[in-house]
Amino acid sequence: MTAPRKVRKAVIPAAGLGTRFLPATKAVPKEMLPIVDVPTIQLVIDEAVRAGITDIIVVNGRHKAAIEDHFDHAYELEHTLRERGNGKLADEMAAIAKMARLHSVRQKQPLGLGHAVLCAREAVGGEAAAVLLGDDLVDNDRDPAIAQLARVYEETGAGAVMVMEVPAGKEHMYGIVAGDMVPAGNGAGRMRIREMVEKPKPGTAPSRWAIVGRYVLPPSIWGHLENTKPGAGGEIQLTDGLYELAKSSEGLYGVVVEGVRHDAGDKLGYLRANLAYALKRPALRDAVLELCREMLEAAGAK
Repeated sequence: MTAPRKVRKAVIPAAGLGTRFLPATKAVPKEMLPIVDVPTIQLVIDEAVRAGITDIIVVNGRHKAAIEDHFDHAYELEHTLRERGNGKLADEMAAIAKMARLHSVRQKQPLGLGHAVLCAREAVGGEAAAVLLGDDLVDNDRDPAIAQLARVYEETGAGAVMVMEVPAGKEHMYGIVAGDMVPAGNGAGRMRIREMVEKPKPGTAPSRWAIVGRYVLPPSIWGHLENTKPGAGGEIQLTDGLYELAKSSEGLYGVVVEGVRHDAGDKLGYLRANLAYALKRPALRDAVLELCREMLEAAGAK
């Protein structure tokens, strides 16, 4: 009997230098930049945990110890909070350390996203792996984005990646895919990917469908990545490994995920994410709306 397909492990590449957010990221990992008061990577890990994933492999680099520290117990902090009568906040801090089993592996050279994922191979073992980019947020409290992709893998055995249609003229900023769009049972679009290009030159993209931030990859991806030669920029591109997977008998689906995506690795996207998550909080919503109105009026008066 064939063992059931189950996605239990997630890989979060977090070794980048975060140069788009300097000087803030000179000493602080970009994945630790807060969305209101929660580190970006904690929101990403929360998504994985809500999808039933139990093990998180963080692929990090030098100066990223803050990520491991954040997901460890801070006994002095928790003790001080309890002594001051703030047991609720102490419990919230303690719960962070219990979110999932966190494993850390080091990417010793910046050789690309494909290489970063490949660094997690031994930690993942011979299983499928969810991959979540640490500065990409998908807001869906009911049905986590990575769970939507996991269901496609569990149903079909094929890889699944999140896709979205990007504005015309922006295709060169993404890995672009094309293929046969078919309806899915839950009403979301699903594409059997036939073609894939990493950051195509302007005017050459085969579509406007871009891969963004979430992947569920079958065990065979490790062989494809291991055989991938350095591509654009001398790096091992994840897109190249995905294209080999798409051409294989297992195949690869692009899934139009239900949820609001925020690119927290972009300055404007980061600001938008902070506003969006603040507006979700009843204690902040009215004050944030009033603040926005005040700022718009002040800007209009100048």
